Amino acid sequence: MATVVKENYLKALYFLSQKSSVISLTELGNVMGVSKPTVNNMVKKLQAKGWLIYEKYKPLQLTESGRIAAALVVRKHRLSEMFLCNIMAFGWEEVHDIAEELEHINSDKLFDRMDELLGFPTIDPHGSPIPDKEGNFIKPDYQLLSQIPIDTEVVLRGLRNSSTELLLYLNTKELQLGTTIFLHHIEPFDKSIQVSYGGHREVILSSAVSNLLLVEVL
Repeated sequence: MATVVKENYLKALYFLSQKSSVISLTELGNVMGVSKPTVNNMVKKLQAKGWLIYEKYKPLQLTESGRIAAALVVRKHRLSEMFLCNIMAFGWEEVHDIAEELEHINSDKLFDRMDELLGFPTIDPHGSPIPDKEGNFIKPDYQLLSQIPIDTEVVLRGLRNSSTELLLYLNTKELQLGTTIFLHHIEPFDKSIQVSYGGHREVILSSAVSNLLLVEVL
């Protein structure tokens, strides 16, 4: 259990570090949903493992070994999601919670085999990059659908977040990764977008949704 908790803290630090180089104890505590004394105690344990640099009143900083350890947890999570979708036919909205359990399995052989069976994927079912065994990945340079001008054709490549609510909504719209979308009109009042794809003559996507869809211009 202790290892699971440490790995969850590592993941939180990893995602926070991708958004900002300055990570505070308060931010980490908020993400983990714990009190300041609790997060302070765990930070000291991560520092003792050599995964974190922590000095009083200074931002938290992942060490290189901490970054790699965190990225490998993310790798196991995203490989698990791909395995559940591609091999076991789960929906993309069903896999996150199961992958949260699988990511803590300590077996390189299992995840290497999973990787091989999947054909060494570089993205998960939601379009997020899968780190390699050294913890590295290539971050694609995609744009938000909301940033694309009309009369443009794009392909849906990823999501800014993969909440169950968003995934279920996209299911109802029959929108999935790889879908080619054509933008017809942007409503000046609320920035909703009229699009067509996959035989649908007209679909209206709200500004909130188009701000979550990552696309590649064709």
